[in-house]
Amino acid sequence: MARATAAPSWGARFRYFFDTTMTRGTPALIGWLVIATSALVLVFAVLTALLGLRDGEQGFGYELFQALMHALDPGTVAGDTGSWTFLLTMLVLTLAGLLIVSALIGVVSAGIDARLAELRRGRSRVLETDHTVVLGWSESIYTIIGELCIANESRRRPAVVVMADRDSVAMEEDLRAKVPDLRGTRLVCRSGSPMDVDELAVTHPAAARSIIVLAPETDDPDAEVIKTLLALSHMEGRTPRVVAEIREQANLGAARLVVGQDAALLHVDDTIARLLVQTSRQSGAGAVYAELFDFDGDEIYFLDSAAHGLGELDYAAAQLALEDVTVIGVADVDGVRLNPPPSTPVGAARLVVVAADDGVLVDPVRSTTQPDPAVRSTLDLPARRPSTSLVLGWNHRTPVVLSELDSFSEPGSRLTLLTSVGTPRLPRLENIEIEVVEASTTDRRVLEQHVVAGLDHVLVLAYSDDLGVQAADARSLVTLLHVRDLLGALGDTTPVVSEMLDDRNRALAQVSDIDDVVVSGEIVSLLVAQLSEDPRLQEVFAELLGAEGSEVYLRPAEAYVATGAELTWASVVAAVSARGETALGLKSATLAEDGRAFGVRLNLPKSVRHVLHPEDRVVVLAAD
Repeated sequence: MARATAAPSWGARFRYFFDTTMTRGTPALIGWLVIATSALVLVFAVLTALLGLRDGEQGFGYELFQALMHALDPGTVAGDTGSWTFLLTMLVLTLAGLLIVSALIGVVSAGIDARLAELRRGRSRVLETDHTVVLGWSESIYTIIGELCIANESRRRPAVVVMADRDSVAMEEDLRAKVPDLRGTRLVCRSGSPMDVDELAVTHPAAARSIIVLAPETDDPDAEVIKTLLALSHMEGRTPRVVAEIREQANLGAARLVVGQDAALLHVDDTIARLLVQTSRQSGAGAVYAELFDFDGDEIYFLDSAAHGLGELDYAAAQLALEDVTVIGVADVDGVRLNPPPSTPVGAARLVVVAADDGVLVDPVRSTTQPDPAVRSTLDLPARRPSTSLVLGWNHRTPVVLSELDSFSEPGSRLTLLTSVGTPRLPRLENIEIEVVEASTTDRRVLEQHVVAGLDHVLVLAYSDDLGVQAADARSLVTLLHVRDLLGALGDTTPVVSEMLDDRNRALAQVSDIDDVVVSGEIVSLLVAQLSEDPRLQEVFAELLGAEGSEVYLRPAEAYVATGAELTWASVVAAVSARGETALGLKSATLAEDGRAFGVRLNLPKSVRHVLHPEDRVVVLAAD
């Protein structure tokens, strides 16, 4: 038979209640001290009043007040007068009060310290609205924050909220060290896991303008990105636009199932590979993409054609209609089309334009400059031919690079892949015959056999799969120095493009006088920042970097207009349009003297007059 359990005593119940309330933290501790102080004051006030210890009849209220003063202020006892019994009673009250007040000060101080520590850990809820939320942490975050600060210059009280599973103080210190000029943007860092719904709520995502999900530098970054997207899908309230980085092609489908068609998913490796190919095909292309992709300079926007009286024009006329804005395409219900046929009616479509900033588009200046048809050239564009390429290095992006090169190459093209690290897994190529050579890419004797006259382009890839960042970049730098020296000895001007992993090594690479450096993380960061401001740009970037549709080319100016004579930029735009292409800008040695990167300038005013030379290049959008 089970023994009956004895009921707990009142003392045990009180101790349990006391212990339970004490675990509730600082407020409970203060509450108990208030109760103790009140009881102490009441007891001594009653004692003093009943025994008549104070000289003169002052009433019970006065006794309560004096007891409170003695409990809170030890100095009060020094002014007491009366019998020794009264003085000793007040002394006992003062000592008891001193103990309680000391405990209260300690509790409040500890509570404040705990609260400050909690704030430093970044656990408090964000009350920002119309802010940008960045979830996750990687090296690309510095470029993204910097670009967002530039984009926010025209906004009122902009804010960027960063949440990652790191110490919030350390995050803020790192960001302020790498991005010292926030340009008026408030930076708020919170510590927590973006994959946790409760911790994610701290960033107030429902009120954000956009959310950026970074691929962390872990063994399985895509899994963390997809879990973060799932957490976002469970948040209550409206869903702001989302931009997420995905590393592996195979994970794009799973991420798309979570976010649907509204979010922008950026395949990191594919984007880097495409840009490497585009920049390697022609000198100066990298400067064009950098200008289009960052917020410092000219960027891509969408312009309401009907609101500015451009709906009655065709695409050729629209290119000449605005003085300080370059029209590069149209966007309608069928999507974005860059460089459509000149006769395409604009109608109700929005124009895809390049402008200095969105403020220019509020009331764009109409151009009154008429093009001069007499300056148009009758020369043919250079015919396409099979190419000869040299790729030095290997990483997991190389198969994508080779596939992209193949899509731009003519049948019969040849490519030599030279690598000392990694196991080449070659994709199926249709237009390129490839030769793989396993040898050191830093051995000059090896390079002398392959860096020969007649190469169309040289591409140096980082050994990012097998070496650390600095070791991989160091090997690339040594390779670049040898390659440029060998080409210089041959008197060859073959474009040389290198991939770098750390942006700090860009300046070192440019000492070797190469044509361009593509920093893998930086270019993706620029695209992420742009897409967070306008996700419609994803279609534009896909066409610019892809083999389908229209791409960027730098073509001889003499193929469009007569060189050596002064002419307006409007005449160049019209001459390029007559060939079914779109003029973006100019590459000239004159512009290089003015400090322009590679002498490239986009979005030239239509009325400005230029003297073009045979070595100048017009930056155009063309189908091939």
